Amino acid sequence: MARGIVQECEQSGQPVSEPLVMFLVKALLLGRGNVDCTLTNQDVQRLKQLCLGKLMEKCSPSLDTMKMQVYFDMTYPSRRGFFEELHRVIESKLGALSREITDIRIKTRHDLEALYHKITTYILLRSALGSPTDVNTVEEATAALQSIFPMTELGAFIVLLKKEKKQLLEDFTLTVTGIRLFNKANKQAGDDFNIHSLMPAALSEALPVTIESIKKELSVTQSLAWKYTAVLEKLTDPDSQSGQPNVPIVLLKQALYNIRQHEVFLKILLTDSCLCAKHIESLQTEILSQLKLLREKVKPKTAIPTAVVSPLFKLLSKLWFRVQDEAELLKILGNITVGLQHFLDSQAKTFSETYLDSLLETAEVKTDEQRKEESSDEQIDQTEWKRQEWLLPETTSRFNELPLQYNGFCAYMFVKRDGLLLPGNPSIGVLKHKQNLYAFSSKQAALKFASCPDDFTADVAGKVKHFPELLQLLQLHQQFFCVSAHSKMQEETLVMKPTIKCEIGTQTVLHPMESNIDKSYEWNEWELRRKALRLADVRTKVTHSAQTDLSHMRRENATQTWLPKDAASQSKTDGGSNVPRPQIYLAGLRGQRGAQVVKTNLTRSVNEQ
Repeated sequence: MARGIVQECEQSGQPVSEPLVMFLVKALLLGRGNVDCTLTNQDVQRLKQLCLGKLMEKCSPSLDTMKMQVYFDMTYPSRRGFFEELHRVIESKLGALSREITDIRIKTRHDLEALYHKITTYILLRSALGSPTDVNTVEEATAALQSIFPMTELGAFIVLLKKEKKQLLEDFTLTVTGIRLFNKANKQAGDDFNIHSLMPAALSEALPVTIESIKKELSVTQSLAWKYTAVLEKLTDPDSQSGQPNVPIVLLKQALYNIRQHEVFLKILLTDSCLCAKHIESLQTEILSQLKLLREKVKPKTAIPTAVVSPLFKLLSKLWFRVQDEAELLKILGNITVGLQHFLDSQAKTFSETYLDSLLETAEVKTDEQRKEESSDEQIDQTEWKRQEWLLPETTSRFNELPLQYNGFCAYMFVKRDGLLLPGNPSIGVLKHKQNLYAFSSKQAALKFASCPDDFTADVAGKVKHFPELLQLLQLHQQFFCVSAHSKMQEETLVMKPTIKCEIGTQTVLHPMESNIDKSYEWNEWELRRKALRLADVRTKVTHSAQTDLSHMRRENATQTWLPKDAASQSKTDGGSNVPRPQIYLAGLRGQRGAQVVKTNLTRSVNEQ
């Protein structure tokens, strides 16, 4: 279905991406209650028409918001995933050159020189410390390589296994890169190292620009979001009468959602950029300490064994490569920031700031912080609520890191003001209902929502179905299944709704009561069964014997006795008696666990003998 819609859009002269169509198709299916339901032919045609109508809209903030969400999901990288992909790309680019080095067959001296030159080129490309076309850079790298691997040792290198050659090539790269970095740092005047001159070119360009540009873009977006919020708050207020009846409130809501989604993405990018800057600062400190340690090792001596300084050079290179990775990630974050700006065109063209000011008139534009300060004095009294659980800043650890439902927006105001997004203030109290955490813009909103939370969450779900872009903005992926396939794959992205997790453990005391220790306790039911069978079998034996650990399977024991003597006695009359033979049976030794043993006495009396 998605491919057919993409083809029809291309034929109409408005090409769209398949992920965007998939996003929209699944979002529209939510009206049926299930994204995996079976569709009839009429349903398919109706769904196609709805998608085509939505995708063909011109200057639509709603469509731009969905495009922004798909773009961010496809381009936003997780740290670990980005570094793994970056290393894979580097290895694939250098794979051909690496195979030429490890698979080469030497026939002439010219082949040896060519092999040595390829090793130098590989080191330069892998380290990204200079161009292999620069003569001075090649000479510098060759000199560093000769200090640890002279050309005379190429013969020993050739006869190695391919795996060993690759490992040795990586060692050469780390050591040579460390030597070049150390030499470059030593060329600086003075005793102190200028760490900034050693940083990659990409970092020098991206670090001072990216964070400031994101902050500036975020400031502009937040100002616009506050203005849209104030306009919609005025227009949706049931107590006030608007003097402009032809105001497109639906488009204003879509524009607000567009700006709020842009704000969410910018906050994610800013957090990651600050984290990159923090890691880079820490790595620079480690590089500086490593350079000082190398200077202390190398300076007093003219010749040093390779085994002494090679680990230090390798560690310096690894720190340098980590700085390069952070620089590339910072560069990608900056590119994503620039790419997000294209998805704000529709709302900018639809509503100019002059038009918004005319709608505001004398209304006050409040920032999110001002709204929180106004309601900061209000707090839920937890003692009045016995059925509902409230989380307060004074009684909850890591309160500011709680994963709030609806991305922190007030659900009550969203329902009562027909889709208005007002940021919640967690200081009032966070309601915990069915493992979800809700924040509210005022104490009154919190109390009314807590009185019937299920009804309000159902109303939120009903309103969200009319605005597909709210599924990601309000982080409703788990409630409405997973609309974006890319978000499902990127589990580490902050776009996905986090889940509440905690570590828990239990410990059982071996003997809670020391005075009640049963030495014969056995927990294994099969061991108890074995003992029961053994006891039942022993009872049928005529003789009984006992063995100890010392006598078990050691030797045979024998006992000698005197035979009884023949003896007789004579009396006047003969008489005799027959003692009853005891017959006693036990029932319940085998069978269900915990069964009671029943003793049955079948011994016949003396009179019946």
